[in-house]
Amino acid sequence: MAAGPPGDHTPESDELLTSAVAKAVEETGGYAGSVFLRSHDRRSLVLVAACGAPPSLLGGWRLIPVNSPIPIAAAYRSGRTVHLADGDASVRRFPQLAVALPYAFGSATVPVRAGREIFGALAVVWAAPPGTEGLTKTQLRHLRATAGRLGAGLDALRARGHRVEYDAHTVVLEVPATATPSVRVGLFDWRLDTGALAADDELCAIFGLDPARYDGRAATLASRIHPGDLAAFRAAARAAVQHGRVLARRLRVRGGDDRLRTVELWGRVPEDAGEAARSHLVGAVLDPGAGSRAVAAVERLHDGVVALDPDGRITYVNHGLERLLGIDAADVLGLRLWDVLPWLADPGYENRHRAAMVSQQPTSFLARRPPDQWLAFVLHPAADGVTARVAPADRPAPADAARSEPDSDRERGPGPGHASIPEAEPEAARGPEPGTGPEPGAGPEPGAPTAVAVPDDSAPPRLGAMYHLLQLGSALTEAVTAREVCAVVAEQVLAAFGGQHLAIFEVHDGRMRLLFRAGPRDDFPGRLEGVPLDARLPGTETLTTGTPLFIESERQLAREYPDLPADGVRSWVYLPLIASSRPVGTCVLGFDAVHRFRTEQRSVLGALGGLIAQALERARLFDEAHAIARGLQHALLPHRLPALAGVRITGRYLPGTTGMDIGGDWYDAIPTGGGLALVIGDVEGHSVAAAALMGQLRSAVRAFATAGHRPGEVVAGTNRLMIDLDATLLASCCYLWLDPASGRIRAVRAGHCPPLLRHPDGRAEVLDLPGGAVLGVDPTAGYPETEWELAPGSVLALYTDGLVEVRDADIDLGVDRLRSSLAHARADSLEELADRLLQEARRSPDRADDIALLVTEYTPDRGPAAGL
Repeated sequence: MAAGPPGDHTPESDELLTSAVAKAVEETGGYAGSVFLRSHDRRSLVLVAACGAPPSLLGGWRLIPVNSPIPIAAAYRSGRTVHLADGDASVRRFPQLAVALPYAFGSATVPVRAGREIFGALAVVWAAPPGTEGLTKTQLRHLRATAGRLGAGLDALRARGHRVEYDAHTVVLEVPATATPSVRVGLFDWRLDTGALAADDELCAIFGLDPARYDGRAATLASRIHPGDLAAFRAAARAAVQHGRVLARRLRVRGGDDRLRTVELWGRVPEDAGEAARSHLVGAVLDPGAGSRAVAAVERLHDGVVALDPDGRITYVNHGLERLLGIDAADVLGLRLWDVLPWLADPGYENRHRAAMVSQQPTSFLARRPPDQWLAFVLHPAADGVTARVAPADRPAPADAARSEPDSDRERGPGPGHASIPEAEPEAARGPEPGTGPEPGAGPEPGAPTAVAVPDDSAPPRLGAMYHLLQLGSALTEAVTAREVCAVVAEQVLAAFGGQHLAIFEVHDGRMRLLFRAGPRDDFPGRLEGVPLDARLPGTETLTTGTPLFIESERQLAREYPDLPADGVRSWVYLPLIASSRPVGTCVLGFDAVHRFRTEQRSVLGALGGLIAQALERARLFDEAHAIARGLQHALLPHRLPALAGVRITGRYLPGTTGMDIGGDWYDAIPTGGGLALVIGDVEGHSVAAAALMGQLRSAVRAFATAGHRPGEVVAGTNRLMIDLDATLLASCCYLWLDPASGRIRAVRAGHCPPLLRHPDGRAEVLDLPGGAVLGVDPTAGYPETEWELAPGSVLALYTDGLVEVRDADIDLGVDRLRSSLAHARADSLEELADRLLQEARRSPDRADDIALLVTEYTPDRGPAAGL
């Protein structure tokens, strides 16, 4: 993290991160903690430090997109604490996370910040059966304080020129969980010629002495040794003088409780030359406590016992398990149980270990060792790992055996000498069931030696990888158009896999056509635009073969495609996009640094290609249908507005930027012989039915207006006609009649937004006209008219609610904001004024409603003008 590339650690940053995450776990009583800091491109949060459980236990996430719906990203985006007391809270607030990690645990995530700047997030996890209350207010306050100190430290490092951003290649700092030492070690320095013996505090405690009162004499320690072992103690000293060392000499000593315990004496003569060195002994006394006795007790069991660390690696195997499985402990220590025993390779068995560790509740299952030996596994978790008891079990009933059901022996009870699964297994700890494992066949007989498999990286994807599939799939369901699909892919995939470049090409008339590109390079990837499908390029060959292509280095690119330049990119992924056996296109991912693609990543990226292809195909069909619907809607709007002396008119229509349907917003300007009718309306809903009703209302208003009816009669007649049509939709309308000669206005409002008026001096006001009910409700509804005169130079603005509505805000605020924009907009023409009023709406990427706008300027001293 020094002034080098993102991802570098320094001693200062390491100390900040490890102390913060360890303190967070300690203060909250959790069993795991993690720190995620932002990436240099701000797209992702990068795991930089973990305490307690290893990162793989909770899914193995190393990169989290900042917009992901999970607590880490939510705390970073919002700058607020995310406290999930138990698994039920996770399901309610973050259902996608609960699908990927269906276990009973609670979590608290706080932003790591300095002032208003947020660097990342700090999270802790604890076991939480349903109903757990979570952290107290004091614990949450301490957690926020720890994150605040970390943020201040990072800010200070940055001020001194250090970088506080990381990347996908960051090495995670892992801090072991705090545990009570199982072995005590005391150190000594013994002068044999004088009897002086210097001892540290731990050695004094082992011998039951007060360190403050210890007189530094070997005789004082000897008085604490069992009389029967004094001869061995003196023999150890003589052996050290003669041979230069003493190893594991066992002695019985009296501790502080005056009880005897067995310790081991280890020592050696310093390497100084000369006879004087032979009278000097340094070394240690080891007090294994109950550890050695516990091991001896476990070794006496006939059942198998295996200890696993939090990551699932074997740390201990008793002789009972060696006999039961025919394995040698030396061959399996340090390896994962499901990696070295092929018949435990089903991901469900690994998931049982994860379920026990995350929920901190016992869990159990049955497994079959081919050809037909059934074994019962009972896992007992603690913060620092799992102890599993393994015993022979009766063959389960056929229905249960087909599922490898862990409950299969509960109802029948165990056979003689066989194990049953405990009744108390919490459902929350079980997780998904494992499969049946390998079919019976040529396999070792029960008790015969079992071959130990060599682990490789071809294991099924871990939960973090599976979450990427879930997250992208969920996000793609909300993407409607092809551009939205591409934007979601870029947002999710680049952040999740640490890429810098992404391009999506579609097949069009047998050639590749660029559909979308994200990243700093405008020429990525080279030479693919416009080429036919039979060209010898990675982007076309991956599509014609249907196989993802992974190029890990420039050397590999030069070897396989010698004519294709690297153009500064170091690694590439080409994913074929195929939907319903039809080639849709190619997705290309680029990395600025050499990237080695593990088997897990290759599998996940291949699966993502299928999701992307299906989403693009769906979006293509929508885009085609949408274009037809938009064409219908535009056909129903006026193609040209009338040109009258003394009046300038312009109209605008903006479709919504999200959603699949068209809207019912409309406007019109209708010459009525003695004047001009200005009308705007909005049919509720977004559908072809709304657009069709809009066309009928526009025709009705035009018919009543051209017949010479007064404004109130026009709106009332349109209302009755709408009810006669038996329409299931409602509509609003605002109708103004203008006499260009005098500037006289008659206005009627039917449940519509009030018009805006800008005076010649630049003041703008909201015309709060009295109005009647929305159209389509009451056939007897009346619509009062309001009359006033326009001053030359006045501007009227009629609009629909899509221009002023903002989610979770009062619509009156939006109306006033539009009034202010009308008053202060600087425009040289009416066209420019209309565009400025729509400027903010045009920039909105998630505007659900469509917008209609009709702007009219009263200019009796000028000629006619009109526009669209």
